[in-house]
Amino acid sequence: MNKIHMVDLKGQYNEIKSEIDKAVINVIESGQYINGPAVQEFTSNLEKYLSVSHVIPCANGTDALQVALMALDLRPGDEVITTDFTFASSVEVIALLGLKPVLVDVEVDTFNIDIEKISSAITKKTKAIIPVHLFGQTAEMDEIMRIADENNLYVIEDNAQAIGSVYTNSKNQKIKAGTIGHIGTTSFFPSKNLGCYGDGGAIFTNDDDLAKKMRGLVNHGMYKRYHHDLVGINSRLDSVQAAILDIKLKNIDKYNESRRKSATIYSDLINSNDIIKPMIKYSEDSHVFHQYTLRLTNGKRDEMVNFLNENNVPCGIYYPIPLHSQNAYKRDDYNESDFNVTNKISKEVFSLPMHSELDMDQQKFISNLVNEFTSKS
Repeated sequence: MNKIHMVDLKGQYNEIKSEIDKAVINVIESGQYINGPAVQEFTSNLEKYLSVSHVIPCANGTDALQVALMALDLRPGDEVITTDFTFASSVEVIALLGLKPVLVDVEVDTFNIDIEKISSAITKKTKAIIPVHLFGQTAEMDEIMRIADENNLYVIEDNAQAIGSVYTNSKNQKIKAGTIGHIGTTSFFPSKNLGCYGDGGAIFTNDDDLAKKMRGLVNHGMYKRYHHDLVGINSRLDSVQAAILDIKLKNIDKYNESRRKSATIYSDLINSNDIIKPMIKYSEDSHVFHQYTLRLTNGKRDEMVNFLNENNVPCGIYYPIPLHSQNAYKRDDYNESDFNVTNKISKEVFSLPMHSELDMDQQKFISNLVNEFTSKS
């Protein structure tokens, strides 16, 4: 059996090595490393894939979120609602801009933001909602957009973990996640479903005015060289990473389908009353399994992780500490009773290796270990 990796980037590279090597060499030989033809080509192809009017590439997923918020002309003290159970970037950018993060609990079955909790958190100061399509599954965007429309709020989709997932709306239209709200963002961190070989990110929108503003924001506030019309930042996707991403974009649907098949295999093989397996709430294509995340309900999650590691199976805990409990984001007006689900699942979740190169022998080995541990605990 091959060595098990949490994410097998080398194995994936070997499958497309000749294409990647050629694309990288072409960029190096061109000498156009910033905003060169490779960036323009990838941007155009990603717009087509997502069926979105505008893609603005940037340096990473955190910058994408920050630029999205900067484009909305919010003022210090304005409130932005987001989920308590996610990576810190979603709340970090809110705080960095002098805005007020308002964290709410999540659904116990999908780990995505709880729609009812959004409604109850809205005040006169609320200006935006940032739903996160966590672990690759789309949030309930129809309801989120309804709430936003009723309250005149912006919606920024954090799509860092769900590129390629599809939301089927109430009109039975299939729409790519990240293109439903006013702005969508993503990360091309190497471990993502569409990842580069360094850092990278992108912003999506169908709004021409927002797109124009964000293009300036990522380029020092410039539309014309040395003419700074906005206070911006320096956040660009370099040409080498764009060339790599353009190759991988051609394979993203194949990669995501492989992840779905691997998730099905895990769910078929793992058999324990103490394990709650991930579910697909909507259509099959609404989940791209950036992570395959289980809940161990017997209170021995950490022991399970140690057991797997001792048997050379890497696994992750996403996320062990709720954001409202993090030193940087604690607030006196938060009540623990408002975060019952997050507090519970943060002690139970663990994620198994998930990538497009998993084979059956590896999955049987991993699943047998999970079953073995739970049968003895």
